[in-house]
Amino acid sequence: MNSATDTQQKQPQAVEEQSSTVRDFYQLLKPRVMSLVVFSGVVGMYLAPGAIHPLMAVVAVLCIAVGSGASGAINMWYERDIDQVMNRTQHRPIPTGKILPAHALEFGVMMALASVVLMYLATNIVAAGLLLAAILFYVFIYTIWLKRRTPQNIVIGGAAGAFPPMIGWAAVTGDIAIESFLMFAIIFMWTPPHFWALALYRNEDYTKAGIPMLPVVAGQATTIKHMLVYTLLLVALSLVPSFIGMSGIVYAVGAGVLGLLFIKHAVGLYLGYTEKKARGMFFFSLIYLFGVLTLLVIDQLVGKF
Repeated sequence: MNSATDTQQKQPQAVEEQSSTVRDFYQLLKPRVMSLVVFSGVVGMYLAPGAIHPLMAVVAVLCIAVGSGASGAINMWYERDIDQVMNRTQHRPIPTGKILPAHALEFGVMMALASVVLMYLATNIVAAGLLLAAILFYVFIYTIWLKRRTPQNIVIGGAAGAFPPMIGWAAVTGDIAIESFLMFAIIFMWTPPHFWALALYRNEDYTKAGIPMLPVVAGQATTIKHMLVYTLLLVALSLVPSFIGMSGIVYAVGAGVLGLLFIKHAVGLYLGYTEKKARGMFFFSLIYLFGVLTLLVIDQLVGKF
């Protein structure tokens, strides 16, 4: 039965593959995820002490974007079976037959290699090594090892998305400092409540696909408790830059306000789940992280005047 289904799926894919467009390959790169990755990498680069040639800075940002996109393409290749099942992912290029799995894998691997080599040539071995580590972590640790095996998948796997500020920092300085690691830690701590909010209102999708996200395995109430704890820890951690001299009062006040709003969303869910509240927390979490990173930049700009 599976063989017959596979045969039925392969023939339309072969026809559609001939009409693949640039847009189809662009969608393989997970552009919405890439935008946050690139932004956090730029922030890390801007906050780093020292100077980098503008052209090399542009190349470094491009490498971060391409490396992120390559990870996304390989992720789509590996998860093509569950992407066909989930409503959220059924329209991706591989499930719809617009790009053959083998072509997606080749595209992702070549992009990954190119991004790391170019980063090394344009900046330094530390930045290139961190970029390689982020790609390998996302593909092998999160996608292949953790995602289908443990409800802690997004907790541990979130490290992959936290690398960009460190990469940007290292592109300028050639090293890893407490400031860059702190940005890594903030994104790492932000990831669980962000993705668990999504998993709450997409619970049916993950259940159908057999992905052991926390809401699927532990239930709604336990997930929300975990989200509240991580949110509180995140907000506390986000204020550390002001205590170590990395930022000043502008950041402290702004991050404090954003943190209270994030906690408000988490408490609201704790007091009573609704899909609207889960969606609200998910979308606010994006605003929160962009806001915190932007405040770090604004604070440094204000400090120069």
